Amino acid sequence: MTKAIAFPEFGGADVLRPIDIELPAPGPGQVLVEVRAAGVNPLDHKLRAGVLTAVFPVTLPFVPGFELAGVVRAVGPDVTAWAPGDEVFGAVMGGAHAEHVLVPAGLLVRKPATLSWEEAAAIPVAAETAERALDVLGVRAGETLLVHGAAGGVGTLVLQFARTRGITVIGTASEGNHAYLRELGAIPVTYGDGLAERVRAAAPGGVDRALDVAGLGGGELTGSADRVLTIADFAGAEEHGIRLSAGAEDGEMYHGRAFEAALALHAAGELRLPLHRVFPLAEAAEAHRLSEHGHLRGKIVLTV
Repeated sequence: MTKAIAFPEFGGADVLRPIDIELPAPGPGQVLVEVRAAGVNPLDHKLRAGVLTAVFPVTLPFVPGFELAGVVRAVGPDVTAWAPGDEVFGAVMGGAHAEHVLVPAGLLVRKPATLSWEEAAAIPVAAETAERALDVLGVRAGETLLVHGAAGGVGTLVLQFARTRGITVIGTASEGNHAYLRELGAIPVTYGDGLAERVRAAAPGGVDRALDVAGLGGGELTGSADRVLTIADFAGAEEHGIRLSAGAEDGEMYHGRAFEAALALHAAGELRLPLHRVFPLAEAAEAHRLSEHGHLRGKIVLTV
């Protein structure tokens, strides 16, 4: 048996409950990981609230958590890349808000000793989403990308991945985050009334593509809705003809490339992914409430 935090019904953060679950031995392609830290993302509270059941059905009770860092405790019969005792981080399709979780072997990567458990657990979702978004949008060197919600976890890595590719980024954020965005190499603009005019002033040559991490659109600035990608606004995507990307079609490919990019930045001493706040697993409900509030700089992480 292992302890976890789950929601037995849909609702607010107060529906989260500690439960005991029985995990089987890892099967083919699986690794049993003892979790040391797990990231908290908007997907967690959206699933808990029941607003994504049409596109992401879950079986109740459901243990949230889609990224983790921890120690390998057992491996499936065909797994040769990992052995008990290996320190890893990576992605999982739910279940990370627990003491132990079964993870596909191909969605893990070795954790450098220079990366803390909390820092490692903050990387997978933001990195995979950033890598996938840049690829789906087809942004090229020399182009200008508008990122709505640029100071959050995904935005933070989009800015860094884009910078290494020679892409100019304009990021929307509150004024309190403008200095932070400049440190990441982006041109900050304040969202709200007059946003389009401020973006045009910051990019006289125009915006080539837009990534919506916060539900703010962007088609009017790129000249075409098909040059906009949202990961946050399911209803708006359908209404305005904006492309939606809610998950990678080839998870291992995008995760592998994303982890490689993030670890290269870390090795160079350039990776920035602030921890907005760290909570113990028992305070997962409070972490969810903070995540729902939004306007974060970086990531929220649970420690186990």
